[in-house]
Amino acid sequence: MELRHLRYFVAVAETHNFTRAAEQNFVAQSALSQQIAALEKEVGIQLFHRTSRAVTLTEAGEVLLPLARRILADVELAKMEMDALAGVQRGKLRLGLIQTAGTEVDVIEVIGAFHRRYPGIEFDITDRPSGPLVAGITAGDLDVAVVGLGAAELPEGVAYLSLVVEPLVAIVAATSPLAARERLTVPELAEAGTFIQFSRTSGLRQQVDKAFIRAGLPLAESFELGHVRDMVRMAGSGVGVTIVPRADAIDAQRSGQRSFAMIALADAEALHPVGLIWNPARFSPAAAAFVEEFRATVHR
Repeated sequence: MELRHLRYFVAVAETHNFTRAAEQNFVAQSALSQQIAALEKEVGIQLFHRTSRAVTLTEAGEVLLPLARRILADVELAKMEMDALAGVQRGKLRLGLIQTAGTEVDVIEVIGAFHRRYPGIEFDITDRPSGPLVAGITAGDLDVAVVGLGAAELPEGVAYLSLVVEPLVAIVAATSPLAARERLTVPELAEAGTFIQFSRTSGLRQQVDKAFIRAGLPLAESFELGHVRDMVRMAGSGVGVTIVPRADAIDAQRSGQRSFAMIALADAEALHPVGLIWNPARFSPAAAAFVEEFRATVHR
């Protein structure tokens, strides 16, 4: 059993798609399919149910998946230990990023500064909502991640560095009767139109849901979008209303969007915390140096 077999197996299990798994691993789909078939032949049992619409794990595949993840994580840990002997001069940093990272700390600028200081460190960057990023940290699939959550919202054992706490704001169309208001309550906004939500596993979604709960309202039943800028554009077009971090609304204005109004929320607890997280039990020299780069920026 080769490590690449396990990598390909995990990729197919996570994407439920041979084509996307092949793209993630930069191999041809035919080659990846052959390697999965070779793995199944070696273990002597089918690992996937294959149909024209979906790829799902068999019972044997469900058993193998956590073991394969653990083996791959241990291999990465061994590489980290070897990199520790070489210092922060080489290695890989597996970094997770959310869309909504605030403006007070420029995440991309910090990444650039780190790269200039340690050009031998290779980045492997994943763009996902906060929920999957936290899972990646706890499972050992990621070294460091920027998430839209506060320290109290994290599982035990995950370390946290606060980067920024951004106020949430209401977004309505510039032509809305509410556009001239300086402040809105969550109930007023909810009554103004269809509510546009962000991805269900995101930190922003958690904060918005909490605002509805504090207002004594049921959680907003509406449609979801996967990009904050699209949420702002949709609200600006009058299709609905939404709540986003102020930084993202400001970015939309800077990019030339003028069809929406940004209004403060009366709920002082409606905030979007952004922080850096990592697992101290799997802390490579590259990850430690990356955290220190952010720490220096936050305390500058």
